[in-house]
Amino acid sequence: MNLCVPLVCSVVAVAAAVRSTWSPCGLSMLSTITPFSERAKGHSYRATSTWFVAGATAGGASLGLLMAVSALVVGAFHPSETVIGMVALTASVVAAVSDMGVGGFHLPFHRRQVNERWLDQFRPSVYGLGFGWQIGTGLATYITTSAVYLMIVLGALTGRPVVALAVGVSFGLLRGTAVLLTRRVTDPTGLRDFHRRFFEAGPVVARLVIGVELGSAVLVGSWLGSPAAGAAAVAVVLAAALTRRARSSGRAPDVSVCPVPTAGGHGRDTPAPAHGSQVPG
Repeated sequence: MNLCVPLVCSVVAVAAAVRSTWSPCGLSMLSTITPFSERAKGHSYRATSTWFVAGATAGGASLGLLMAVSALVVGAFHPSETVIGMVALTASVVAAVSDMGVGGFHLPFHRRQVNERWLDQFRPSVYGLGFGWQIGTGLATYITTSAVYLMIVLGALTGRPVVALAVGVSFGLLRGTAVLLTRRVTDPTGLRDFHRRFFEAGPVVARLVIGVELGSAVLVGSWLGSPAAGAAAVAVVLAAALTRRARSSGRAPDVSVCPVPTAGGHGRDTPAPAHGSQVPG
């Protein structure tokens, strides 16, 4: 089987995991599990973060199992490479359109967040694993990018359960290790500075992820022997998106919220924004 779809799926998985860190839950974890907040509770940051990464990896494995079963079903039907390619190309374009909000279109999503009361009710191993698992599944908490859906579709289209499972595990592991970004933060002031810089990087990452989605369409089109088809689809999407942007140039940027760290290191999220990202440019 051609390696195009597994390769594109892997790249999309990385993009989806990175972008998801800017979700309210991802940002809240960066405010909650820090060296000084864990120390204030009498816990070990290293131990808690290890439990979190382990939980996120398990969450990714859970998502990977779903993708593996889907890949098994797809493989059982033995679809042609043309069918697989057309579905992959369409999914890539739809994901990009959703993230750019072209025509007001957005794929379904939810704003569920983890229950931070667990921090006071359970030991670190429990809330570390629990929070991590929910984050790692990609679907249990706030969904920031349609690249998560695209990853799942591409994972199924590989037709290889082992590949799909590996992609899911990698996605969860990468999401989990994001908590280590604050490993050198030692006080609330440093945490605020970190979040300020991190928040400012959000729009750039959002555009890069959209670029990955559009690039996926081009690569799949090339794999099908018709790079013009992929390029044409991307051109149409960009034209529609730029037209939308020109009509709403006075609107405030749409980025993920950034939690306001409190003295105890917990995050308090501001109201969640509409789903989607800015138009590249």
